Amino acid sequence: MGLLDGKVVIVTGAGRGIGRGEALECAAQGAAVVVGEFDADAGESVAKEITAAGGRAVAVSGDVAEAATADALVSTAVSTFGQLDALVNNAGILRDRTLAKMTDDDWDAVVWVHLRGHFLPTRAAVRHWKEAKRGGHLVHTASTSGLLGNFGQANYGAAKAGIAAFSTIMAMEGARNGITSNAIAPTALTRMTLDLMPQEFRDKRDESIKRGEFDFFAPENVAPLVAFLCSDASDYISGKVFGVQGDSIEIYQPFTSVAEVTNDGKRWDPEDIPGRIDELFGDSGVQPGAENMMLRMRHQILEER
Repeated sequence: MGLLDGKVVIVTGAGRGIGRGEALECAAQGAAVVVGEFDADAGESVAKEITAAGGRAVAVSGDVAEAATADALVSTAVSTFGQLDALVNNAGILRDRTLAKMTDDDWDAVVWVHLRGHFLPTRAAVRHWKEAKRGGHLVHTASTSGLLGNFGQANYGAAKAGIAAFSTIMAMEGARNGITSNAIAPTALTRMTLDLMPQEFRDKRDESIKRGEFDFFAPENVAPLVAFLCSDASDYISGKVFGVQGDSIEIYQPFTSVAEVTNDGKRWDPEDIPGRIDELFGDSGVQPGAENMMLRMRHQILEER
């Protein structure tokens, strides 16, 4: 018996990395999987891997930021397997550059894939569930680059922050129809990120894996939480953002007001704000200047493990 026996799950960007791990785990938990993937060969390979292991899967190729592809994911799930129970939005790309060096295409391509690539499949799934008068589960892929910010990733971070907000709003909109919506901020080494790591780090990681040690940043480690969030066991959870990596699952607290100064019922004069605004930093412990928020992560990807 698996957590997803009898369920049908769509996973986008499922040809490689985190998405592949999610598709394989959902199948291992009993789900029929629609493997969404831009690269048709990669998607077919994962679908065949699932069926070879005794599972059920079908691949749908195309750009999930195009309505025709997004709609095809849902229609294929229903026509092939008879229903849809969960959607995992995972597809994404990187175009890392500082803003001064970023081209229009660097910005547009990343926002297109991440935000439209979440919006369109989600819309298709939600429309289907409402017409079918049933609930479902949405799992979206945010990032610490969006929650905390990361140097050289203005496009990616802005899109990922938008996804976290999108997920929260989908949770509110879907509540009355039994639709849950949660986001994950995974940390893993994939084809997109491994090449960014220093060679010394990669060599040490390879040696560690050869010794049979736990590969903390393997993309497959993200999948168990995703399978859970796709299941009815997570029915009571919605509108949350989880960090996930290795053996760690975290929960992120949304932006929350932590301090306030007031002006005794009068409109502020700009000249009165200097000095008074420092009370906010003193009361909250928030640093007034720019800082590397990624250093606040519990699990640094380059730390010695």
